[in-house]
Amino acid sequence: MNFELDEPYVEIQRQAREFARSIEPIAVQADEMSEIHPEVYVALKESGLSDLMVPAEYGGRLERLDPLAICLVREVLMATSAHADSMFALQGIGSYAITVAGSAEQRDEWLPKVARAEVLPALALTEPNAGSDLKSVTTEVVPTADGLSLSGTKSYISNAGAAAFYVVFAREESGYSMVLVPADAAGVSVTPTPVLIAPHVLGDVHFDKVRLPLTARLGNPGQGLGLVLATLGVFRVSVAGAAVGLAQAALEEAVRHTRTRVQFGRPLARLGPVAQMLADCWTEVEMTRLLTYRAANMAVDDPAASLNHSSMAKLAASEAASRVVDRCVQMMGRYGLVRDSKIERLYRQARPMRIYEGASEVLRLGIARQLTEEVQ
Repeated sequence: MNFELDEPYVEIQRQAREFARSIEPIAVQADEMSEIHPEVYVALKESGLSDLMVPAEYGGRLERLDPLAICLVREVLMATSAHADSMFALQGIGSYAITVAGSAEQRDEWLPKVARAEVLPALALTEPNAGSDLKSVTTEVVPTADGLSLSGTKSYISNAGAAAFYVVFAREESGYSMVLVPADAAGVSVTPTPVLIAPHVLGDVHFDKVRLPLTARLGNPGQGLGLVLATLGVFRVSVAGAAVGLAQAALEEAVRHTRTRVQFGRPLARLGPVAQMLADCWTEVEMTRLLTYRAANMAVDDPAASLNHSSMAKLAASEAASRVVDRCVQMMGRYGLVRDSKIERLYRQARPMRIYEGASEVLRLGIARQLTEEVQ
């Protein structure tokens, strides 16, 4: 077994680090914004990394999306800027259903623009009364004499207000479907959501009898839930990659502090309780990195079949990131509490990761269900 990354992955890491270095001076500002930071957006375009989110046939770099490559980029970006990490991730999360089930016309129109980061996409799933329980959605698509009509409200949608199009999960007679809605379509409006503890580009998106052609469908009627699961199969594990990057960044901050901060006549890192916390943090980072890379590698060939391993990686990495950054704040004492310091930002950014892309409790239910079904 070879645990080293092949050269193409090393090159992707190098590109991601170059992008991260270019935005480091504005990372604090960007991470406090609830709208797209224009300089970060330009840097994303110039990095060329968005081409990892689209197959080569439509202007992407690789023949097909590679979850491991996406994980590696998110690991690097999250260590520097949550804003940049989110912007990169959503290029794929918001467009993947088009890649999987879009018509030739839909793919030709949107995927090359996504690959060049000329447009920002959004995936509209959650609603005021439907979060983890997606089958409770009330947004509805209804066939009409000349097409489709979409009505409902989606809440806490990433990239709302900045996206060029929304991939919308909706209920209809045949079950659940996906439709592609241009952001400038008549009847589409956006209202801001409350600012989160770790600011994020979010909004509520309202669809007021939006008229769409039949060609707005992604795939067949009733295929929507399958498209959601396909998207999660590829991108849930990438949240684990981001969590690993966050934990690594927190640990590096703590190591710098504890090596130079002297108390009781010696560096903090040489005091027993602090040394134990450092060792636990490093161990957890390495454990979750290995699990994440393995799950991502499994998802390359069959994302749907490996969804439970992606869920395990996301669960383990997001929970570990919270523990690691909490210990790091503790080790840094009052310096860990300074508003807008890197460790304080990481502390705030770690908490939502246990909710994004599936809350930890929901993931545990799914993992346990799969385990007991396999044992039977």
